Amino acid sequence: MIPEFLVTHSGGFHADELLSTVVLTRLFPEARITRSRAPEWITPGPDRIIYDVGGAYDADAGIFDHHQRGAPLRDDGQPYSSFGLIWKHFGRDYLAASGVPEADIEDIHASFDGSFVLPIDLTDNGALSPSGPLAGLTLPALLETLKPVFDETDPDADDRAFHAALAIARSFVEARIGKSAAKRRAEALVHKAIVAAGENRVLELPMGMPFRPAIIKAGADHLLFVVHPRDKDWCVTGIRREEEGFALRADLPAAWAGLTNGDLEAASGVKGASFCHNGRFIAAAKSREAALKMAEIAVAEAVADA
Repeated sequence: MIPEFLVTHSGGFHADELLSTVVLTRLFPEARITRSRAPEWITPGPDRIIYDVGGAYDADAGIFDHHQRGAPLRDDGQPYSSFGLIWKHFGRDYLAASGVPEADIEDIHASFDGSFVLPIDLTDNGALSPSGPLAGLTLPALLETLKPVFDETDPDADDRAFHAALAIARSFVEARIGKSAAKRRAEALVHKAIVAAGENRVLELPMGMPFRPAIIKAGADHLLFVVHPRDKDWCVTGIRREEEGFALRADLPAAWAGLTNGDLEAASGVKGASFCHNGRFIAAAKSREAALKMAEIAVAEAVADA
């Protein structure tokens, strides 16, 4: 079915129908967004997809609401919003239309659902209520700040605000999907580098990229440092022990902390060493050879202190 209309409710908007609209407009760019609660619009028909309104969930009929009694739940009992329902039925097609390789679609569909869609679903249903000083900076809260103020009298204000918010919502979805796809590409490159490194404790990469997930996935527990080019110099970077926190498998030598250029060259004995962060998690060098030598020295000290 290629719909002529994408129908959601009029009036104030929330993140779930905005984000649903991001997905649907990518798949059906010629369809007209219609915001209405009129019965003639929110009744299923072959020319439309209805979401976040209509009081029913029937994918075959093209209606995806979650406000009714007996609203749909995930397999684990958590509630869907319209975004979750639209992502469930149209998310894979959205990823394909976004250029995600077929082999990566299932994994990215599931990871995006768990990390991005589910929090929107829970927040919209009142099953999750962010608190604290950052509560007003969640994506749903920020999108809702774009609603017209209470005493706005222009009858078109809601629709104008919806479309302005839609552009912003689209940028977040596209960026998140783009990063997920890039992460998969990085994993392939890092895995190749891990194989090439063998038992070496230093992993050399062709460019800066996310590396920890692939290292963990490969079980490469022996690796201590990563070396890669960066603009006009080279980096030596530590590998975090855990996803959260800053503890490393090995720190760079304490004698290098906070030094630059000649002072660092003298302390390390490496010509071309140019910078070491005071936190000892990253250093820089003017050449590949210098970066690899710094990493070699750091490994030797870490192993000796173990």
